[in-house]
Amino acid sequence: MNKPQSLRDHLLGAITELRHNPDRLMVFVDQGTVRSTAAAGLSFEYSYSLQLLLTDFAGSPNTVVVPLLAWLLVNQSELLTNLELGKDSITFEVDVLDNAKVDMAISLPLTERVLVKRQEDGQLLISYPGEPQYTEQLPAQTYQLYADGILQAEWESAPPTPIGVDLESPQIKRPAP
Repeated sequence: MNKPQSLRDHLLGAITELRHNPDRLMVFVDQGTVRSTAAAGLSFEYSYSLQLLLTDFAGSPNTVVVPLLAWLLVNQSELLTNLELGKDSITFEVDVLDNAKVDMAISLPLTERVLVKRQEDGQLLISYPGEPQYTEQLPAQTYQLYADGILQAEWESAPPTPIGVDLESPQIKRPAP
């Protein structure tokens, strides 16, 4: 699993208080499952609850939440973009220790794909594909699709949305009827 260490590194680099006291940030993986479809190959997906524990933290919770959301936008964006999924998926608890310090626990559900490919020599190669990323939307205009020099389709695209980004996806989605 790469995401727990990736998030830890991100928070340690982003939050000044943790950078100076990295032992105050603990990361735990709970309720993990492995899911495989038994398709041709041994690829699978980890699904787990990631627990962050910040001890004796003197900063504002915002100091943690904003970098956490920035990391999620790149590494688990559906928790932010899917309102139904995200409405109660990121949880937290705070124990007030005194007027200046708290212990803060944050829990979030993560998934991580693992590709397992057999090489020609029979060895198995493991890789972790990145998450789909947001890219700038194409401008509104007429688009034409050609195959072997023959026009196959032509359409007018919609104008970009106010946020102006699309989620890259390797799958082609068919338009709704």
